[in-house]
Amino acid sequence: MTGARVAVVGAGYFAPVHVAAWHACGAHVVAIADRDAMRAQALAAAWGVSIATDDAHDLLGRTSADLVDLVVPPDSQGPLVRAAIARGLPTICQKPFGRDLVEATELAQLADRCGVALVVHENFRFSPWYRECRRLIESGLLGRLYGAAVRLRPGDGQGESAYLERQPAFRTMPRLLVRETAIHFIDVFRYLLGEVRAVTARLRRLNPVIAGEDAGVVIFEFDDDRMAVFDGNRLAEHPAGDLRRTMGEMWLEGERGVLRLDGDARLWFKPFGGDERERAYARGAAGPFGGAVASLQAHVLAHLRDPSQPLENAARDYLANLRVQDAIYESHHKGARVALDDDAT
Repeated sequence: MTGARVAVVGAGYFAPVHVAAWHACGAHVVAIADRDAMRAQALAAAWGVSIATDDAHDLLGRTSADLVDLVVPPDSQGPLVRAAIARGLPTICQKPFGRDLVEATELAQLADRCGVALVVHENFRFSPWYRECRRLIESGLLGRLYGAAVRLRPGDGQGESAYLERQPAFRTMPRLLVRETAIHFIDVFRYLLGEVRAVTARLRRLNPVIAGEDAGVVIFEFDDDRMAVFDGNRLAEHPAGDLRRTMGEMWLEGERGVLRLDGDARLWFKPFGGDERERAYARGAAGPFGGAVASLQAHVLAHLRDPSQPLENAARDYLANLRVQDAIYESHHKGARVALDDDAT
């Protein structure tokens, strides 16, 4: 759907990344809405968008767009998703998706009943390194896959001014590390290893100036005796030229060797009994996530152009991530392993 017309709702911190990515995809952003009219006007002016408004619902009622991109926080999503679905407008909604699993489920079911595409903007799985990791797994490079480990170390959570410059809302979120950040890796683990069957979690708050958790360790269990470990600490760093490119490091282990992702998005393979060597691949654009935002958007456009093309992160499928997220918090509070319902996943 080259030339698709997109209405963007939300003009906050991450919205300019979305708008730039739409342009990179060959789409046209035709309108921008934000409850702060000046913010909407500034973003529209920067990209030559003629319509800027502080009334998103009015915009959705009269837009000529082919699809809607919601770059708004969870508390604002429900009414906007419902309005877009009522107009029959395919919609992409940023994560965190919904105020909770109940609302997210209601929105996903509404979209399915109305036959309207609703996609969650979960872009990490579209980063070129994770696409390459999956390709290599499927090629048999690792043989039988044992599991994975991720060390998240963005280094942005220290001190009195933590998160103020970029995302001050992080400071007051009662659930931070898992709901805002580890959710990316829940999705990546499902993409690479399959459905999560159980979790065991221990979460911490290391910086007392914020409300939620900013560090923790989660053990994931999968079919075929695969396991994964997420070790997150937003206060610590990892070796990287750009700490936000991969936000950490990852290891995938199998019977034939270990595949390692470093902080500069390079992949290294150590065959069992052999020496580690770099595996060259197209690492994507410089900066955070290697162009994953544009890749997700292009994926959605391809599906809208040809519905026979598979659609990743449809809202109904994304609910599995939220069930795992809730199980992690339950495990932490109970101090126990929590199994997930097979029927739910």
